[in-house]
Amino acid sequence: MMVGGDICNKLWVVLGLRKLSGGFSGNIGHDPHIMYTLSAIQVLALFDKIDVLDIDKISNYIVGLQNEDGSFSGDMWGEVDTRFSYIAISSLALLRQLDKIDMEKAVQYILSCKNVDGGFGCTPGAESHAGQIFCCVGALAITGSLHHVDKDLLGWWLCERQVKSGGLNGRPEKLPDDRENGGISDRPEDAVDVFHTYFGVAGLSLLEYPGLKPIDPAYALPVNVVNRIIFKK
Repeated sequence: MMVGGDICNKLWVVLGLRKLSGGFSGNIGHDPHIMYTLSAIQVLALFDKIDVLDIDKISNYIVGLQNEDGSFSGDMWGEVDTRFSYIAISSLALLRQLDKIDMEKAVQYILSCKNVDGGFGCTPGAESHAGQIFCCVGALAITGSLHHVDKDLLGWWLCERQVKSGGLNGRPEKLPDDRENGGISDRPEDAVDVFHTYFGVAGLSLLEYPGLKPIDPAYALPVNVVNRIIFKK
């Protein structure tokens, strides 16, 4: 696919953050991390340029972060979080390399983080949080394991996140945040930023706001991009 000069420059910025390990860093001089590796894959996926990546090297980097219990570390320093499980699974699926990890252990670890309220935490025994729920449900969806989710119980917990203002919080007794309600800044009167704008637009797309492309809720990418990569449509 031909790309314009401005887009080409942006892609080179992303590719300039590649590390010898196969992972990507968040900025020049930083260590590689699984989060930024997914971000790089997503950017290249949006521009239909995944083919410029060393897929084997990147996938091997991600596979090397899986722990014996099925969890994933974010980087060489070993922090474990269900966010990283989602990121690893999503990244490998986009690279069509999902069979490289121990899928059964990965799913079982995520399920070990499920709570009696139907939600999921960052590690086993941690409180349920909407952010972790997105990651865990997304990972289970990608791996074909959604049958493990108690949809009614989890749906009720999520419905209870809505507060009087109409916004939603991530967990009980917290302020609403646009990552859950589809705003552009995190809260009314707060400054706009790229991070919350992304989640705001994604939320509006899921609510079928006019003029927006449909987004795949598991991959957090436009449906046409996911169809092109995953389903070859």
